[in-house]
Amino acid sequence: MAPTPRPRAALGVLVAAATAALSVAAPPLASTAAAAPVAYEAEAAKVSQGAVDSDHTGHSGTGYVNFQPVTGAYVEFTVASDRATDATFDFRYANGTSANRPLDIRVNGALVADNRAFPATGAWTTWRTVTANAALKAGDNTVRVTTAASDGPNLDKLTVTASGPADTQKPTAPTNLRKDKEPTATSVSLAWDAASDDTAVTGYDVYQHGQLMKQVGGTTLAATVDGLDPETAYDWTVFARDAAGNVSAASNAVTVSTLPAPPDTQAPSVPGGLRSTGTGATSVDLAWRASTDNTGVAGYEIHRDGAAAATADATSATVGGLTADTLYRFKVRAFDLKGNRSAFSPEITVRTRGAIPGGTPDPGTVSTLASGVDVAWGLGFLPDGTGVFTERNTFDVYTLSRTGHKTLVGKVPESQTTGGEGGLMGLEVSPDFASDHLLYFLHTSSDGNRIARMKLENNSLSGYTVLLAGMEKSRFHNGGRLRFGPDGKLYAAMGDAQSSSKAQDKNSLNGKILRINRDGSIPADNPFGNAVWSLGHRNPQGLDFDSQGRLWQAEFGNSVMDEVNLIRKGGNYGWPACEGTSGSCSGYIAPKKTWPTAQASPSGLTITNDHVFVATTRGERVYRMRIDTSSNLVEQKIYFQGTYDRLRTVEVDHQGDIWLTTSTDKDGVNGNDRILRIDIVYSGGATGAGAARGPGSGKEALEHRRGSA
Repeated sequence: MAPTPRPRAALGVLVAAATAALSVAAPPLASTAAAAPVAYEAEAAKVSQGAVDSDHTGHSGTGYVNFQPVTGAYVEFTVASDRATDATFDFRYANGTSANRPLDIRVNGALVADNRAFPATGAWTTWRTVTANAALKAGDNTVRVTTAASDGPNLDKLTVTASGPADTQKPTAPTNLRKDKEPTATSVSLAWDAASDDTAVTGYDVYQHGQLMKQVGGTTLAATVDGLDPETAYDWTVFARDAAGNVSAASNAVTVSTLPAPPDTQAPSVPGGLRSTGTGATSVDLAWRASTDNTGVAGYEIHRDGAAAATADATSATVGGLTADTLYRFKVRAFDLKGNRSAFSPEITVRTRGAIPGGTPDPGTVSTLASGVDVAWGLGFLPDGTGVFTERNTFDVYTLSRTGHKTLVGKVPESQTTGGEGGLMGLEVSPDFASDHLLYFLHTSSDGNRIARMKLENNSLSGYTVLLAGMEKSRFHNGGRLRFGPDGKLYAAMGDAQSSSKAQDKNSLNGKILRINRDGSIPADNPFGNAVWSLGHRNPQGLDFDSQGRLWQAEFGNSVMDEVNLIRKGGNYGWPACEGTSGSCSGYIAPKKTWPTAQASPSGLTITNDHVFVATTRGERVYRMRIDTSSNLVEQKIYFQGTYDRLRTVEVDHQGDIWLTTSTDKDGVNGNDRILRIDIVYSGGATGAGAARGPGSGKEALEHRRGSA
């Protein structure tokens, strides 16, 4: 049985580090239509002369504050409000003595309750509530309770309810985004004209093709982004936001390139100690000692039998796509940002292993099934093994045979692009396609993101039906992946649409993993009574199930790390307080794997024989990891780094081979992507948390030659 995830904090509580203890920042009040109450745990607030305990049962969160027996001890909460409003403050406490233990209550420094009584509750495990009322200002507010006598009660939490209406109006889009100061080799300076809002613009977010690069205040109309690569074109947009977390549409997009690096003709030193650290039937693991350079080593080229085979950004690599029981020659050289290349290391010869029937999926030879496609995004397989895929920007749907015959079968109606990551995205084939002929799509429309279905009959799509709407869209962070589970339900990965507060709002469908019935209705056992299955996601995409029927998911991080998660019903995965394992992550479900964002941006995920394959865009590589008996991802391998450019989608077909789509969507050129087939050799004996591939993923049993269990 998989281990039970550790308990998590109450929804809506975003924890941030502070000096004396912790200071909490929750989603702004009135950020939902009903101005829902927001809970702030006392143990996550700023505490002076008190300790966090948990020995008395019945508390919420992870504990409560036990004041020291002095006058003047306090707990201070930070409460964010999207506008000036009256509010109710409910303090949950326990007092197991027979005496009143009063507290003074101050909001933004003003005394609103002097010696407010916190009478005895009869026992330290009996919890009651004391209420106060006060006005909040727009923005951050401080709420401090201070012991007015020689001791105070045990303070569990504060719940704040705003009486004013919710702010749901987005700011207008910033206009006239432009180059400001001249760029340097490592920086770009931008300026824009102000957005407007019904309350106030509180900040601007500067994005580079889906990645948040910088945030500035609401009165700042310029920014400089540092740490860029020389001589590189960058795609910029700016978004405005208000205190309620509403985010504007995108500004106009501009492309600004950094300047070339200073002249440099010095090549890096030669990599040393090239050696093989392991072999498979179709791969060789290599390692070497690092090179040095006067400006810095940018990476390494691996050559196989005299031709470039792969690149690496570290001092190790796995070269895949090989043939079993075959000798190969390898050598490595380093390069810097100016393209200066070192001499080659001494060449070594390595023999791959012989193929042994079993369960480890090793990537073998690679062939091109289709070229001239444009950002192939969704990919699935019909019962006869024919592939079917979507193009994000054209809204076209094609079938593709294993011999490479491509047929256009139609478009998905009412689809729109967002000029970024939206459009026609996820595709899933009905588990009963042989009888119902249904395909399911996740796409962007004029009113947001939708899940819809259509019939595929006689090589033609028809019968467009919307199953689920109400997911907000933005230029970036639209999620997009679909997957049927072993329970017959349809799961969908939905991004936060660049409004991070939506990820913690269980009434919003953004920043979530969603779960619906095939007809679009809500399953009765969903945790929150709506389509939400899990929350706290930024831009989730890859989805698949393992042999135990558990859902795994790949997610784009912000600027620190990307992640792979094991999803559970009702689970909270921490965004925006927590990114991977960075930030205020206490109380949230931890990821099973993380990578720096420069090494991943994981879009596709598929599972075969309890080995997880992840395709990455920015990282331009495929990761393979095994699910061990403790539900961890181990034995990571990296394939095809830098070989096929950006990689979008990875799927296992009915024969156990992998189809992989490229995604050169940043170059402005249409129709220059490919769909590749990777021959998978299953060897080395069955491993992992279970046998064969996961149920419910729509994949048939493997052929005997590939070692199905």
